[in-house]
Amino acid sequence: MESHIPQPSGKAPASSLPNLRWTSARKDMVGTTLGASRLWFSVAQGIISEVYYPRLDIPQVKDLGFIVADGQGFWQELSSLPGYTLEFVAPGIPVLTIHHRHALFNLQLRICPDPQRDVLLLDIVLEGDEALRPYLLAAPRLGGDADNNCAWVDRWEGRPLLWAEQGPFGLALMCTDAKGWSGFGALSVGSVGKSDLWQDFDRNQKMTWHYAETEPGEVSLGGELPRRCTLALGLGSSKEAAATLAWSALMQGFDSAWQAQCADWSEWQKGWQPPPKLAVLSEPVKQLLLRSESVLKVHQDHTYPGAAVASLSVPWGASSSSRGGYHLVWSRDLVETAGALLAMDKIEEVQNILCYLMATQQTDGHWLQNQWLGGKPFWQGIQLDETAFPVLLIAALQERDALAQMPVHDTVRRALDFIIREGPATGQDRWEEDAGINTFTLAVAIAALVEGAEFLQGRERDCALMLADYWNARLEDWTWVEGTALASRLDVPGYYLRSTPTDELCHEGARHEHLLIKNRAIDPDLAADEQIATDFLQLVRYGLRDAHDPHIVASITAIDKLLKTDTPNGPVWHRYNGDGYGEKSDGSAFDGSGIGRGWPLLAGERGHYALMAGEDALPYLEAMTAMTGAGGLIPEQVWDTDPIPAWDLYPGQPSGSAMPLVWAHAEYIKLCLSYAQGYPVDRPAQTWLRYHGQRPDISFYLWRMKQRLRNLPAGKELRMLLHAHARVHWGSNGWQNVADVDTEDWGLGHVAILPTTQMHPGDTLEFTLYWLETGQWQGEDYLIQITGEIS
Repeated sequence: MESHIPQPSGKAPASSLPNLRWTSARKDMVGTTLGASRLWFSVAQGIISEVYYPRLDIPQVKDLGFIVADGQGFWQELSSLPGYTLEFVAPGIPVLTIHHRHALFNLQLRICPDPQRDVLLLDIVLEGDEALRPYLLAAPRLGGDADNNCAWVDRWEGRPLLWAEQGPFGLALMCTDAKGWSGFGALSVGSVGKSDLWQDFDRNQKMTWHYAETEPGEVSLGGELPRRCTLALGLGSSKEAAATLAWSALMQGFDSAWQAQCADWSEWQKGWQPPPKLAVLSEPVKQLLLRSESVLKVHQDHTYPGAAVASLSVPWGASSSSRGGYHLVWSRDLVETAGALLAMDKIEEVQNILCYLMATQQTDGHWLQNQWLGGKPFWQGIQLDETAFPVLLIAALQERDALAQMPVHDTVRRALDFIIREGPATGQDRWEEDAGINTFTLAVAIAALVEGAEFLQGRERDCALMLADYWNARLEDWTWVEGTALASRLDVPGYYLRSTPTDELCHEGARHEHLLIKNRAIDPDLAADEQIATDFLQLVRYGLRDAHDPHIVASITAIDKLLKTDTPNGPVWHRYNGDGYGEKSDGSAFDGSGIGRGWPLLAGERGHYALMAGEDALPYLEAMTAMTGAGGLIPEQVWDTDPIPAWDLYPGQPSGSAMPLVWAHAEYIKLCLSYAQGYPVDRPAQTWLRYHGQRPDISFYLWRMKQRLRNLPAGKELRMLLHAHARVHWGSNGWQNVADVDTEDWGLGHVAILPTTQMHPGDTLEFTLYWLETGQWQGEDYLIQITGEIS
């Protein structure tokens, strides 16, 4: 039979136009095994999209799809065929059958990784017109590199195969027919956009090219398949190793792998059962809870226990050439994931996460903005909440008496030291954009200081709690505004700001200055006090403010009027007004600028507030459930305006942003379990006990080099918190009654306490600093006005 198959020869013409984009971020499913395999994959548009090996952050395949053709002029690419359906074995088990239906054919595609080998298996059944045949269309992207792949048609141990190689990675595609014999027909490799199989069909309406090898570059593998067959995609340290694994898996048999995968995940799923109080939830909500549990599991790496990526997707991937996408580690997302796992009593997984975080903490105490799994930095920003979150995780494990023998003191101390030195402002907010004083970030930092203080003693503990109380007491002074034009338009007395510029700590009026909104083609030129975000909700969730505090209630009214959109699938909230992170108005992909869309994640955060306010959180769970994609995954964003069918954008349905967003699935799990418990499952225990939703009444004010107090209310004690041992040389009302006070070492800082409680409104306090360790004067005098009001 093989004598009738055209034999490949020659090199495929190379493309001079690189096409480095990825695939759609709207995933139908993400999957891996619970066995020894180190392979992950996703499904989008009814075909295989990215495949990762041997780690979650190393994509090896852009996509693997199919063409159905009769060799006489008819051909249909499956990824562009609408109306496919997904059939899962059970909710929460990542084992899937895809049904593609056309007037001329039905194609059934079952997808299953081999539990023991680094091989992805696909079982294909084509029914319909007997002249039709399926054709494989695969795009390797070995090591995430599209520039240096090489591909061949060859034989391995007498069996035809397609393979590719780049650097330390090899890929092999092998096929068996229904009888278990080698099943490939005509084969070819090519250069994407020039000589690949898709181009052949597009130009000639059938397969006419039969190239044997390619030049280095972005390559494509293609070939004819039997109407019923099993395809194996093997990955290894060489193309030969990949071929050995692929044929081994084929010899084991697809059904064997399928049954093992189903059994492994079914058994794993029995390890946790939702609490009985959740029995009242609708079936879709309960199914999404189980699916969210498996999404968290799939996104955990096998080489680095405890590491998990934010998403097995590249946002707007079909238009993006990003090397990182969301298959990176953010400490914030990782701890949010850990919080959901802890709420499900998955203690060992959470302990692994903490060990990974302890290993990747930087020398100065902070965690990277994001990183590759091995700890290498990707982006270089500093986000204070990402240093605070791991401390909260340590405290949460301590509450469960589950820290085992982990030596966490040094981790906590270095993290708190960084928070104290850098706060209360952050270099970037949690959306990785503006510097300033942000309510979400500050809430997490305050909670970290309180929770972390439990691991300290003496003056160190006092220092952490002193700063936590001070920041909590001054929250509204820094982040609340009243009487603005926006407040008038929204008919509220005031609201918490999205972010207050850092200069507010040293100068009057910074909150009235322009605050850049990134990701917009044209900055809307809004002052900081005209920008609102949902971030303040964390103040209630963590127990820093009561749900019925007038500041909170006014801000809730403001965000519900300005940032909320009602969709056919329920309400959704935007991050902040003026946001540019989302599709453009015409529906085209975000490319560095766009218009921010609604986030289901924020519906979950809004639901947590509703729970704390004594309202029903169930509508928010229902909304998040309704906003999932065809495979039941929660997207980063949903479309929130008029439908644009040409871009497959419909109100309340997933946009082209990341899907799934692991953080959103973690939030969903937490909201379900918070609903059952009656309060947030991730509320820091010591923080709640200390504040119980009430703003602390403090007897002192702090002056720091980065936080230069301008006014001191009469009757308050003035404390200096400095980075080194110093002598405070001070006087009053024009340098009268001059005195010196030396700082004392409080472990996390050097503190001097000035006896200012008897000073009166209108008095002034003047001082300068002499650094005792270097023997140098600061060379600058400072003045503080004593006032009758807090400022």
